[in-house]
Amino acid sequence: MKFFNFSRQLVTMAFLVAASLSCSDDDPITPPVVTYDVMVKQTSLGNVLTDAAGKTLYFFSNDVDGSSTCTGGCLTAWPIFSKASPKLDPSLTATEFSSITRADGQTQVTYKGWPLYYYQKDVAPGDVTGENVGKVWFVAKTTYTVMIANKQLVGNDGKSYDSTYKEGTGATKFFVDDMGRTLYGFANDKKNDNNWTTNVEAHDASWPIYSAELKDLPSTVDKALFTTIDVFGKKQLTYKGWPLYYFGNDQQTRGLTKGVSVPRPGIWPIVNLNSPLAPE
Repeated sequence: MKFFNFSRQLVTMAFLVAASLSCSDDDPITPPVVTYDVMVKQTSLGNVLTDAAGKTLYFFSNDVDGSSTCTGGCLTAWPIFSKASPKLDPSLTATEFSSITRADGQTQVTYKGWPLYYYQKDVAPGDVTGENVGKVWFVAKTTYTVMIANKQLVGNDGKSYDSTYKEGTGATKFFVDDMGRTLYGFANDKKNDNNWTTNVEAHDASWPIYSAELKDLPSTVDKALFTTIDVFGKKQLTYKGWPLYYFGNDQQTRGLTKGVSVPRPGIWPIVNLNSPLAPE
């Protein structure tokens, strides 16, 4: 009898184990949700950088030099994004991220040299209500071809200029590339006609052309006003018909505007939303 009971117990245990294994095989395995400190998420404005919770991150046009100029009450509306050694979405490039130590001692994450912020009025993940606030705040994107900077123009002569290229102080808005490097037009150019470049390196290095594939722009910039022209086998981006250039003496340094005084003010102007159409 004892042997019979023991055998029955073994059969029962084997049945339970088999049932357990069967259920385990049938149950779908839910993979863990992977989150990153910085992600790329789809919004009504396209793909933008967000934090781990999906909250949108922003650029500030006044920060074109790479330092954070949002201080005091500004930080109430625009809190900084700070994270030590942030874990990045695999689609992002680690070398494009860094951090700065602000004047108040806080550490702020940067992307392509632009300090990153939140907007206080964004409530839900994917909100982008900070876009174009004050015409100087824009969602952070990885694929900007042109961004908007806002700062004092300072020429190669060390003098300060206003938006009319007269000596004076006050911030001017102007186009820069995704790394904050100033873009210029040439007063002697015509519509979609580059009259500067000669294909002689020593000459062209003074004003290199801006060659880029047109991708994302701030929401206030009309994509239809851009095109590309062929310049000695290279594609040069134009805006309102004006071919776009860098200034060699800016040395590819973000925020420099030395070209506005060369050879005299107005010959190589900055380009912005108020630029006139290039002449035919």
